[in-house]
Amino acid sequence: MPAEAPAARVPRDRRGRTIRTVAMTLAVVVPSFLLRELIESLFGRGPMADLSAIALPMAATAWLAPYASYRRRDALLWLAGPGIYVFAVIAWRVALAPYRDWRPRPEELPRMRWSRDPEHAGTWYLTEPAGDARHTALG
Repeated sequence: MPAEAPAARVPRDRRGRTIRTVAMTLAVVVPSFLLRELIESLFGRGPMADLSAIALPMAATAWLAPYASYRRRDALLWLAGPGIYVFAVIAWRVALAPYRDWRPRPEELPRMRWSRDPEHAGTWYLTEPAGDARHTALG
């Protein structure tokens, strides 16, 4: 009787990914509140203080978006309200980089390959960074 083959999908460490996601989110949101308080103490309440609270999160969202199959312009969602949700999704996806557990966009497919590593079975692997994200390398 042949021995059973090991399972094709090895469970990924969700706890570690969650901790990395929360750390990234807090590393963006907490300084933005501090920046808002600083601007408010210098110039008083008003639109300048309000916009300073979302300046850092917008920049971080625009920087990380290409690594999570989002567009940089999605950072503008911070102006409308759902920016924190979009950033949380981006942080969740980037926490697994360079592996991806979501289907890549059609323009990303030439740079992707299906991971054959048993530890990361069922994920995509980014072989080279996106065209607009060549300034850094994650992973």
